[in-house]
Amino acid sequence: MLLLDKPRGLSSNIALQRARHLLRAEKAGHTGTLDPEATGLLPLCFGEATKFSSRLLEAAKGYEAELRLGETSTTGDAEGAILPGPGPVPDDAAAVHAVLRSLLGAQQQVPPMHSALKHDGRPLYDYARAGVEVARPVRQIVVQRLELLAFSGHSLRVQADCSKGTYIRVLAEEIGRRLGCGAWLSALRRNRTGGFALDDAITLDALTGLDEDQRTALLLPPERLVADLTLLVLDADQADGLVHGRSPALDPLTVLPPVDLVVRAHDPAGRFLGLVRRSAQDRIVAVRLMAEPAK
Repeated sequence: MLLLDKPRGLSSNIALQRARHLLRAEKAGHTGTLDPEATGLLPLCFGEATKFSSRLLEAAKGYEAELRLGETSTTGDAEGAILPGPGPVPDDAAAVHAVLRSLLGAQQQVPPMHSALKHDGRPLYDYARAGVEVARPVRQIVVQRLELLAFSGHSLRVQADCSKGTYIRVLAEEIGRRLGCGAWLSALRRNRTGGFALDDAITLDALTGLDEDQRTALLLPPERLVADLTLLVLDADQADGLVHGRSPALDPLTVLPPVDLVVRAHDPAGRFLGLVRRSAQDRIVAVRLMAEPAK
């Protein structure tokens, strides 16, 4: 996998395809879309790593968001028509801190019409551009952190750490509503996905400037996608049986994981075999395996 710092103005898919071309990869996927105008961390998976990419889709994300106060947008961001806000912008940070604290924790959020979510096979933004409002199911989200980074005049910058599926545009609009002045999202940069950080990412321009060996050296092993899971080390016979399609028995003298808990498996040499679970009969059942064990 590769940690990419996506530039402004590119869709996540175009960024993926450019990196895929540079790395000569046949199979590729990303782990959570960023809007074209958003920048920042876009973990990309190639080859066998795509088998484990869904875990990052489910992971919490972190964003640095810039808000424009005292105005609203018909789309919640710079693409919409900008309108005057309903009231004055607060002149001190105390009100801002109070609103940010009030938005922490579990809550419900309705996805915006201007989004790529599908309804009857069409993205919602198609309906929005045609002036059609579509009912959207409410999402349960969690905001773990909403920290004030800077506040000056009509500009507000915050760090937002939240569960998957959270729309920062909607969160920005809610901040504006609670402040009584209106707000829209003027810039967004993702700086965290699960256990991965933007500081470790590379830009497309920098990747283009490297030779093939240097690009390959940047790739992280597939196991990094599941490093948070419990490790189960198999003996040689168990590992051989697993990779040949069998479900070997677990040694009762080892510390057994709970039944059906998904864990990552190594062979005795420390090579990553993939994901397995323990059956009720104390056998090792494959969940998703590497085509070849990886160091």
